[in-house]
Amino acid sequence: MKIAILGAGISGLAVARTLLEGGFDPRDVHVLESAPVAGGLCASKTVDGFTYDVAGGHILYSKDKAAMEWMKAQAGGPAAFVERRRETKIRFGDRWVHYPFENGLGDLPAEANYDCLKGYVEAWHLRKTQGGAAPADFAGWVRWRFGEGIARHFMDPYNAKIWKRPLSELTSDWVAGRVPDAPIDDVLKSSIGIRTEGYTHQSIFYYPLDGGFQAITDGFARAIGSCLRLSTRVERVQKRGSRYLVNGEEFDAVVSTLALHDLPALVEGLPSGLADEMRALSYNSLYTLLIALDRPTHPNLSWIYLPHDEQGPANRVTYMSNYSPHLAPPGKNSLMCEVTYASDARPPGPETERAILQGLERAGLLKRNEVLFTDHSLVRLAYIVYDPPHARRRAAAIEWLEGQGIHPLGRFGRYDYDNSDQCVIKARALGARLLERARRG
Repeated sequence: MKIAILGAGISGLAVARTLLEGGFDPRDVHVLESAPVAGGLCASKTVDGFTYDVAGGHILYSKDKAAMEWMKAQAGGPAAFVERRRETKIRFGDRWVHYPFENGLGDLPAEANYDCLKGYVEAWHLRKTQGGAAPADFAGWVRWRFGEGIARHFMDPYNAKIWKRPLSELTSDWVAGRVPDAPIDDVLKSSIGIRTEGYTHQSIFYYPLDGGFQAITDGFARAIGSCLRLSTRVERVQKRGSRYLVNGEEFDAVVSTLALHDLPALVEGLPSGLADEMRALSYNSLYTLLIALDRPTHPNLSWIYLPHDEQGPANRVTYMSNYSPHLAPPGKNSLMCEVTYASDARPPGPETERAILQGLERAGLLKRNEVLFTDHSLVRLAYIVYDPPHARRRAAAIEWLEGQGIHPLGRFGRYDYDNSDQCVIKARALGARLLERARRG
């Protein structure tokens, strides 16, 4: 059974590795990747001894321990990783606020603390007394869940930076199950200065010692060896009876990790109405900026959130060199900043870099004379935008592809907001199904 896997991001690499571990002949597994290197959204870049993850700060953690250990094994096992405790803050004026925000109310100025606590208690009381489903729009969900104070002081401005559109134009689908509900006792304690913890499942994470997060996908790429065809763009996918042609080459099965909105230009036979719906799937792109610093030490932070406009356009800053001692030269450190932009907007230019540096200086995060150099990357596919038509468009696309026997996989291959571990879990599950199909003949 000869399989074409379109795309060598972590999903495509993981399904290929699963097939090989299950006994597939390497001559029957073909991973086609348009870029000259594998990795996709897990790619990293090194400039003058400073390494950063080009699609935002990645970390390795998972509730599925088996999947996490399997990912580590691809990059050399546990000894090739650094264990870190998550230290995450929100910069609020000249204050550090504990993350998540509702667990750090006591760090706020008194008036903001009162606003946020009052709104949270009112929202909690309404949910308990009135019941009902969560609002379908994200703006309404924020107030239903957190109250007016937290919405105004943090959630609204922070999410406006990320999504670049009114929050009322987004659904709340993407946060369902992703944001734990802080117990009311924890929020009350946090408001009066008793420290409470949220998101404890992420309190410990792992990161490759060398090479950035791409060390994991590099490990997968080495493991699949000759199965990987780099600099090979998919031009055409055609179904011929029970078989498929990819760029004219015949295969028994196709796994596609390519973005659903790009498939109408590649896949033959898509109904015109469905093709239009797929092209209209919405996403945001990402600009990342590495800031190399002549600074011997960093604060003990993993990453921070910048919700306010006066802090500049970056919404998140990763203390990149805190992840591993090998991500910056000795005696130096680095920051990695993220700025999203709408897919149809002009990519950020030099003015964005200047605004980031000015904002970070105003926020007290760096001094201009510490900056050695900067480097930026543009990532076309970064955030899935959950607008109202999203669920319908996504479901119709997946139903048609699966009806044709094409297996969509990955964050943009299925338009699911999956982290790297979830991509791997789903890839392994698909690999197991394909192995079973091959055994049945």
